Amino acid sequence: MDKRCRSANSNPATGKKFDMRSVAARAGVSTATVSRTINNVPSVDAALAKRVWEAIKELNYRPNTSARALVSGRSGLLGLIVSEITNPFFPELIQSFEHIAVKRGYEILIASTSYDPQKMNDCVRRMLERSVDGIAVMTFGMEEPLLGELAAHHFPLVSVDAGIKSTRVATLAIDYRQGLRQAVQHLAALGHREMAFISGPMHLHSSKARQLAFLESMREIGAPVKSSWVREGNHRLEGGTACMHAILDTGDVPSAVLCSNDVTAIGVLHALAASGLRVPQDMSVVGFDDIPMARFTVPPLTTIRMSPDDLTSAAVDSLIAQIGAAEGESIGVPKEIKTNLVVRQTTNFRDKSMQAFAPGPSDLDMPHKTVLSEKH
Repeated sequence: MDKRCRSANSNPATGKKFDMRSVAARAGVSTATVSRTINNVPSVDAALAKRVWEAIKELNYRPNTSARALVSGRSGLLGLIVSEITNPFFPELIQSFEHIAVKRGYEILIASTSYDPQKMNDCVRRMLERSVDGIAVMTFGMEEPLLGELAAHHFPLVSVDAGIKSTRVATLAIDYRQGLRQAVQHLAALGHREMAFISGPMHLHSSKARQLAFLESMREIGAPVKSSWVREGNHRLEGGTACMHAILDTGDVPSAVLCSNDVTAIGVLHALAASGLRVPQDMSVVGFDDIPMARFTVPPLTTIRMSPDDLTSAAVDSLIAQIGAAEGESIGVPKEIKTNLVVRQTTNFRDKSMQAFAPGPSDLDMPHKTVLSEKH
């Protein structure tokens, strides 16, 4: 065996040193099987790999990652690029991504773009310099030339809502329409027809997609949308506050507002409170993402859930599949992530005479159950 592969660890309880041969003996496999398992070679039998990982845990064996990289040609690192680390949605997503990646034998390298295209380029460059084995781009909007360049080099890559079509780019497509359609129909069932929408930055593909899904859903119920009620925010608290004040300043006020993310919706709640308007008595509000603090706003926020676990599980699985794929193999089949409405207490009947029919506590914080027709 190549000496570079050897990494001896000691058991804290006994002081006895263990190496790869110790793991192989404990698992009842060859050292080659241990090496392939540690290096995430996909051809290893699942039952054998399980025995190897159990032996590693029992012996408290820690593989030498530098030696692994030299022998396998892989760093054991996955890159994760997100849009805005201060947005509560992304820490939850990062935690989920790391949990899944570590279970699959990888460490992660994280970068945030703050919605800046130049920072996106810098993030990718730094990750390539660190020789990551693959990159998950969870920015919900990325410059197509950069994405295309990475795809041309057959680099393992997964992106959310990629604008580029390539068999070498795995795309996680978000079904924004499902959740936003549920939200619009939920509000329509409560008597609302005058609805506003506050988007994210419109250079992001996801912001355009969410706004389009809202407009299509409004057309479906036959409700017109005034241009003054469709505002471009920045996915931040101050953006939601400023956009809501701008809508109120027109003097032509809708009865409900939907937001492109929960942080924007929290900014809207702040603006409405400052203006003396009550939620949901005077205005119904719907967010998007279902971040953890959505349960703790006052009142708790009705929102559209996009599961970070679904996103990260699909992303890690896709990257590992690409890393193990044969050269030229097509891996670009899109995977769709569903969205669903979660009804809490920021939406209610528009007609005050209908308050007696408002949902009770047992109905709150539950996914919207309306069965929607797929004919559209």
